[in-house]
Amino acid sequence: MKTDLQVLTSQTFQEQFGSAPKQFYWAPGRVNLIGEHTDYNDGFVLPCAINYGTVIAASPRDDNKVVVVACDYENARSQFELTLPVAKAEEGNFWCNYIRGTAQALMQKGHQLKGANLVVSGNVPQGAGLSSSAALEVVSGLALSHLSGIEISPADLALAGQSSENDFVGSNTGIMDQMISACGKENHAMLLDCRSLDTMLISMPAGVAVVIINSNVQRGLVDSEYNTRRKQCESAAAIMGVQALRDADMSLLEEHKDNMDSTTYRRARHVITENIRTMAASEALSASDLAQMGELMAQSHISMRDDFEITHPAIDALVEIVDSAITTEGGVRMTGGGFGGCIVALVPEQDVPAIRKAVEKEYEKRSGLKADIHICKATSGATVLS
Repeated sequence: MKTDLQVLTSQTFQEQFGSAPKQFYWAPGRVNLIGEHTDYNDGFVLPCAINYGTVIAASPRDDNKVVVVACDYENARSQFELTLPVAKAEEGNFWCNYIRGTAQALMQKGHQLKGANLVVSGNVPQGAGLSSSAALEVVSGLALSHLSGIEISPADLALAGQSSENDFVGSNTGIMDQMISACGKENHAMLLDCRSLDTMLISMPAGVAVVIINSNVQRGLVDSEYNTRRKQCESAAAIMGVQALRDADMSLLEEHKDNMDSTTYRRARHVITENIRTMAASEALSASDLAQMGELMAQSHISMRDDFEITHPAIDALVEIVDSAITTEGGVRMTGGGFGGCIVALVPEQDVPAIRKAVEKEYEKRSGLKADIHICKATSGATVLS
């Protein structure tokens, strides 16, 4: 898949700039196996990078201008100067704000960036909760820093991407997406402490498939609902007198239950129990215990549905269909911010044909929609391509 994107961006670069690119860069999307809406609560998440991502073909310029061409938007072109503050993108080129915001974040840290010509293309399904935006932020940060002769750690790349999302684009997301895109390792998931940014690589069991199924439910109100959930979590933490919900347990929540409305209580209950499930899932995955992993994924989905209220009837139906096709062990849950997007199943490879058949047979009848099925593997994080 990287090769296909390299070919496309190389051809487009030649057409747009009249020469071959000097370098290629890659950053992957991600799927979160468990740990939803825990990241901005300083909690724990267990994602893996996937073999869908974004490639940039690039060459340096002699000035301080960045010119970007987006293959996936009919070769739309956007350009900006590397001076602080960086200007917002032109109307119709909103996609470029992720790149501009990353450049601004790097410069605010004191890095002296140089101008560049960039051609971008990706194959992460957009709006599906697989972090196409994080892949774009991380790969653009890698390209701009590398072309400028700047060595930057993967964690700092991730932080620049998060700053782009939070401070420039205006979406109040946590650090998970950018961290796994920058730091992922092939055939591993990553347990991430979203407060300390400490990571632990968890080897994926042999013979296991990561099945991502896009419900094709469009995620309409995700930004406003996401920000609302975040405020509810912050309110619950304040009522309990803790810095973040990561610092609370169920006994503390029950102690303060009467001091918060029922919605705030349920939001907090999801996050607190999801942190517990995520830590348990890292142990189950390490032990290749797919049965336990499946049970934890099922509990996670129920909690997202009932306590955090971020699923969708079609998503719930899709989870039920896939669950019925899993033979002995493994699990399935919604993944991502919610209100549509994708589900993820972690199952033995031999279950994949039955899952595909069940989805193709049942999902459209129950939802009126057709699903896109992606059989993925855990892959490496952002890298300079040869």
